[in-house]
Amino acid sequence: MGRPPSDNPKSETIKIRIDQDIMSKLDASAEKLNTTRSDIVRKGIEMVYDELQK
Repeated sequence: MGRPPSDNPKSETIKIRIDQDIMSKLDASAEKLNTTRSDIVRKGIEMVYDELQK
């Protein structure tokens, strides 16, 4: 019954402050990609991290 357990549970949370311009860009990106704000932020972190590894 209910959801099966996740292979990669998202147990950590962060709180950030952003201005209205960044929020608008985040919302537009999430809508265009048909995903969530959280997914966009996760992808952005992965992109920055991967770039730093080069």
